Amino acid sequence: MEGSHWVNIDILIRVLHDRGHSITVLRSSKSWYIKKNSPYYNSITVPVEKGFNEEYVRPIISKYFEKKRESSSLFNFIQFQAIMSTSVYKTHGISSHMASSIFEDRALIQGLNKSQFDLVLTDPAVSEGILLAHYLKLPLVYHVRWVTSTDGHLAIAPSPVSYIPITYSGLSDKMTFLQRVKNMCFYLFYQFELTFLIQSQYQAVCDKYFEPKVRFHELVQEADIWLMRVNFLFEFPRPTMPNIVHVGGLQCKPAKPLPQDLEDFVQSSGEHGVIIMSLGTLVGELPSDLTEEIAAAFAELPQKVIWRHFGKIPSTLGNNTLLVKWIPQNDLLGHPNTRAFIAHGGTNGLQEAMYHGVPVIGIPIFFDQHDNMVRLTERGSAKLLILNTINRDTFLQALQEVLHETSYKENMQRLSRIHHDQPMKPMDRALFWIEFVMRHKGAVHLRTESYKMPWYSYHSVDVVVFLVSLFSCALLMLLRPLHHAAAPLEDWLLKSRLEPRGAICGGGGETTVAY
Repeated sequence: MEGSHWVNIDILIRVLHDRGHSITVLRSSKSWYIKKNSPYYNSITVPVEKGFNEEYVRPIISKYFEKKRESSSLFNFIQFQAIMSTSVYKTHGISSHMASSIFEDRALIQGLNKSQFDLVLTDPAVSEGILLAHYLKLPLVYHVRWVTSTDGHLAIAPSPVSYIPITYSGLSDKMTFLQRVKNMCFYLFYQFELTFLIQSQYQAVCDKYFEPKVRFHELVQEADIWLMRVNFLFEFPRPTMPNIVHVGGLQCKPAKPLPQDLEDFVQSSGEHGVIIMSLGTLVGELPSDLTEEIAAAFAELPQKVIWRHFGKIPSTLGNNTLLVKWIPQNDLLGHPNTRAFIAHGGTNGLQEAMYHGVPVIGIPIFFDQHDNMVRLTERGSAKLLILNTINRDTFLQALQEVLHETSYKENMQRLSRIHHDQPMKPMDRALFWIEFVMRHKGAVHLRTESYKMPWYSYHSVDVVVFLVSLFSCALLMLLRPLHHAAAPLEDWLLKSRLEPRGAICGGGGETTVAY
């Protein structure tokens, strides 16, 4: 997977190489971030007609921006979901075509088989790695947050929607009745999307290249180890499984010294400090009118600002703002002069902010970013802004609140202390389990067999139906003899009430009859 997914797994690959492992990366000919030549991995390039590259991504993000900035209404919400679903369908179409290209290349498959790899390491947000691991019969390790557009936990662990918010719902784990209704609606919608728009494309690949009765949704759950890129400092508490290993903050590390020119700029901020703004790997530039509003708000601050910015320089830019196309984000967040981080809400950036204890102002744009920000706002360490409400005044107000309300910094520093207070570093956990799978040729003993069960067995629907039927039959059998035994008594009572027992003559010729 491209973008921040690759940036994160690339860090893990470097460390694996340093430990003496040999890594081969399969990339498409349209790769955006994954380079063909590298000093720490070999690469195999798969020719494809379409890829998840800048040419493909930018128009989609432009549509997201356009819709997110419109007024909030049910109609706009439905339109936005339609755009999201269409882009998800196309993305997995690209992925399934790449998988087909791999299996059609007999020379490539023979070469992979001869190489005698020990395992497949993949980000299952797209599924070429899942399919290839099954084809080559190799152990499979996930570096995971999302599995084909579904939250990783939801794909493998029991996930009651009564208190586990579904991605895109924007909810926390404390829901009212109506919020639980909303959460269920989101769950049903995305299960429909997963089944009919996503899995159906990969199932077609399985049907063509694999043995009969191979089900793609079962292949997804067959992974030996799930290296989950979150932890319960960030994620809401929820059920988990023995082969899920939480490695949230794996990419985080102590800050290194900044380049001298950047260090000079940061030091020039004095006691006011510096603000960092970066909207991640996929967002090239904001709409020009929005950059004008943001730049104008920055210009009113005493703090210095380092802004990772692309596109036209805003006319409202102040002398306190430095525009750059690349920033050493981890090193800046770890600098003692940094006061706040303006981010899009991606997992990597938020984990780094928690690691260094820097409060966040979030401007989520798409996918899980809004839900990620909800998790930090619930912990009192971030301020969430909605795109269609941002202007000079609202942006400045949010900045002032985070900078001057001490609770934001205190809460984030508390999260930072908890993050550091663990017996084993996330990277060390990830390395141990990857090498564990290589040593033992898998981790089958940690995998549940529940994924092979049909849904009605998994939820015990068949057991409930059987027990209800059994109870109903027993009840009918019990009531039937009682009914027959009661029939003579009912006849006698009916007869005895209808026959007269005698007559009593009264005065005036009247007769009273007793029955």
